[in-house]
Order: sequence, then C-alpha cells, then structure tokens
Amino acid sequence: MKGKLYYQDQYIREFQSNLVSQQKSEDGRWFAVLEETAFYPAGGGQPSDTGMLNNVKVTEVEEMDGIIRHYLEGPIADEGPITGMINWNRRFDHMQQHSGQHILSAAFVESLGYETVSFHLGKETSTIDLNTSDLTEGERLKAEALANEIILQNLPIHTKWVNKYEAGKYPLRKRLAVEEDIRLVIIPEFDYNGCGGTHPGSTGEVGLIKILGWEKQRKNTRVSFVCGQRVAKQLHEKNHILKQLTGVVNAPPSEMVSSVKTLIENGKKNEKLLEEARQTILSYEAEALGNSAVDIHGTKVVKKVLQHRSMAEMQQMARSVLQRHGAVVLLVSENGDKLQFVFGAAPSCHNDMKELVSYALEITNGKGGGNSSLAQGGGSAVMPGEELLNRLMEQL
Repeated sequence: MKGKLYYQDQYIREFQSNLVSQQKSEDGRWFAVLEETAFYPAGGGQPSDTGMLNNVKVTEVEEMDGIIRHYLEGPIADEGPITGMINWNRRFDHMQQHSGQHILSAAFVESLGYETVSFHLGKETSTIDLNTSDLTEGERLKAEALANEIILQNLPIHTKWVNKYEAGKYPLRKRLAVEEDIRLVIIPEFDYNGCGGTHPGSTGEVGLIKILGWEKQRKNTRVSFVCGQRVAKQLHEKNHILKQLTGVVNAPPSEMVSSVKTLIENGKKNEKLLEEARQTILSYEAEALGNSAVDIHGTKVVKKVLQHRSMAEMQQMARSVLQRHGAVVLLVSENGDKLQFVFGAAPSCHNDMKELVSYALEITNGKGGGNSSLAQGGGSAVMPGEELLNRLMEQL
C-alpha cells in the first residue's frame, strides 16, 4: 500500500522520507507523520516497531484514521529529509513470533481440528487461545512436531493483496476481519490467512517453535510458546537455572526431580519437628511464667515484657497459663516501633480484659479487640513495654 514501506519490503532497516507534520497528541506526546514509512504500527496482535527518526527515539507507532503516527521522545529539530532507522532485532523477533503463530495455529487445525480464537504477542512469550477446554501432552507434541516440520521444509511465505471475491477462492483458516484491502499471508498447501503483520520470506526463518505450557481459560485453552531466538534464550535461562540447582541439590539433571521431591519431603518433616519443638518451648515458657505470678490485692498476676514475639505466640502462652493457673496474664512484646499485647483472665478472676485492652489501645494509639476473658491488640511504641505494664497494673 502507498506510503507503507514495510509492506513493500519487510527487511528494510533504514529509509529516507519527508516530514509531513509533527505535533502533540491528545495525551501530550509528540508524534511525527511522514510521507512514507517503514515503521510498522501496532495491529493484529503484533506490537509496533521502535527505532529512530534522525536522532530522536521512536517509542511507539500507531495508525489512526489512516494516518501513521510515530510517537517521539521529543520534537524533531531538523527541517530537512528524515532518516528512519528500525530497531531490527525487535522487528525480526516480531516477524518470527507472528509467523510462528500462523504455523502453530495451522498445525493445531491440521492435526487436531483445534482453531485459534485469539493471539497475543508478548515481550517474553506469546499465547494463542484454542477452542478446546482440554489439551493433552500427546496433542501438544503432535501439533508442535508438525509446526517444526513445516519450518524445516523452509516453505515460502507469500503475501498477496486481493479483493473479497478473490479471497473467496482460497481455503482461509479463519473468517476475514475486513472486506476491502485484504492482505493474505500464504504458506502454500499449508496455511492461508488474512493478516496485516510483518513476516519473513520463508518458514525456515522462524527457526524453531517450542510450546512452554498451557492452561484452561474459560471454555478455551491458552497455549504459551516461543519462536526463533526466544527459544535459544529460554534454553539458556533454563540451563543456567538447572546448573545452579545441580550444585545446590548435588544431583545430575536426570535425577533432579526425585532429588527436589526428597528435599521438599525432608523440609516438611523438619518443619513438623521444628513446630513440635517450638510448642514444647512455649509450654515450658508458659509454665515458668505461671510460677512467677505475683499477688496483687488477692489476685495472682502474671506479667512479662517480651521481645519480637508474634501475636499467635503470645495468645498461646496466655491460654497455656490460664489453663494451669487462676490468674490474670499481661503480656507485652516490644517489636521495634510497635507494641503488641495480650491480656487474659481466668474465670476465678473478676477483671475485664476488654476494658483493660481498651485502655492500652487508647494510650498507644492502637487497634485491637477481644472479650472479657481474653483480649489483644497493638499500637505504637510511645513508651517502653515495662512502663505500659506498670500503667496496666495501676488499672488492676
């Protein structure tokens, strides 16, 4: 199409053009309009190109009402001819992923009858949604094998502009989204599809397709995949992780799964043992607290300032003391710039812990709650824990 150099030659990396206009968009971004451009605007699931116009960075490209906007980091100062430079690594990556999607979608149709209902070309991985609620490992392998066979055959990828009548003569994989200016992307005898994206000249340039995983997405199945250089990147990253794990678990890759499972099982056993030990220590600590009770006007009071203890631990300690001793329990933990506290009273005592915690919350700007027999809360460390305990004792 006129002015769209990326349709004339998708391999153009640098071009010359004239500036038609530059201005700020509705959201305050500078954009330039050129007489012709090799920058591909976002569309059809494919992100836009980026690059440079003279020495100004192009951050995004979009087509609005037939006009291609090149969004810039700032205005172009030169009034002469414009030199455009495409970020080729990004462009070719998009060409590989987009053509790979065509091949993979066609492979699912050809081998399994599953059609693609949506496509997303992401920064790291791409996805297609298939019109099936279930996909097995065997089906994945079958479609992936066919897709890579098509790549190895290095079939040509043609593009062709047709009208609606001409398009009807081809076995299109899906219904056309437009009725005019129809552009077909064709892999002869394998895939015929309406598409406005950029594609390499042959399937061999896609390199390789690898399905990474899939998950149920409502009534469909979302398949994640990578193509071309992204396969090599995935392999490098996973191999690096595997090498690190080999050293950590002291096992070769072939035994990695069983070794990790053993580590997890041992970890769970150790966690259980640690929890049992923690419970034993808390029990002994609660017993020691109970034996340290002091008599205040005929009521036994157990009080203690703790350091960096959780609310759950203090609640457990308080309950343990109350089960063994008819006493009032006042526990305060100094946790940095916070104070946490738990108050409890045995049935034989006639002290209201809800009222007591309300007092503590008021003087510490805190929040909490509970009932007359057990209450808890926390606030700011506006005073040392020992001073808070002294004030509580005065309330008793």
